[in-house]
Amino acid sequence: MSANTEHEALAALDARRSVPAKQLDAPGPDDATLLRMLRSASRVPDHGKRVPFRFLRIAGADRDALGERLAARSLERDPDIGDGALDKDRRRFSHAPLVIVVVAVLDPEDTKIPEVERLLTAGSVCFALLQAAQALGFGGSWLSGWPAYDPDVRALLGLGANERVAGFIHIGTPRIEAPERERPDPATLLTDWHAP
Repeated sequence: MSANTEHEALAALDARRSVPAKQLDAPGPDDATLLRMLRSASRVPDHGKRVPFRFLRIAGADRDALGERLAARSLERDPDIGDGALDKDRRRFSHAPLVIVVVAVLDPEDTKIPEVERLLTAGSVCFALLQAAQALGFGGSWLSGWPAYDPDVRALLGLGANERVAGFIHIGTPRIEAPERERPDPATLLTDWHAP
């Protein structure tokens, strides 16, 4: 890798921003572009080559249909839920034209590779997918919220007993330039270990 290419790669990492899902419009990526993004997102550390993840696409009218099911589930969970919170759940997947669910596949029979390492691989896929989307001119946001952890929602999405939502990745064309936020100073996070 040349020094110039290295600089460009670091600049791309440094420029990463999350765009709020409410600020993502059509168009989203077409099928070929999405597959290109997923190819890059799949190039993550994967101890034991387990590929402990898969992708689930939510697009088109299915986004609104899922929102209606989430609203119904919200009422089951909390019959006293307010109209604002209920509407938020109803529209949760309706903003961005595309939502990719990164599903962590956590086989309990796999005792050689710790589950946490497989979950971290799936989390790495979420981050890499955000990077790939931005590299191709799209905006993205990695969200979770209660639907990621609700067993009924996982069943609705068709997840198996040993699968979990690593993240809902909302992808679309940004309506705004995502603002920079304050980032931590790595010098304040770095300590040296010395042998006792």
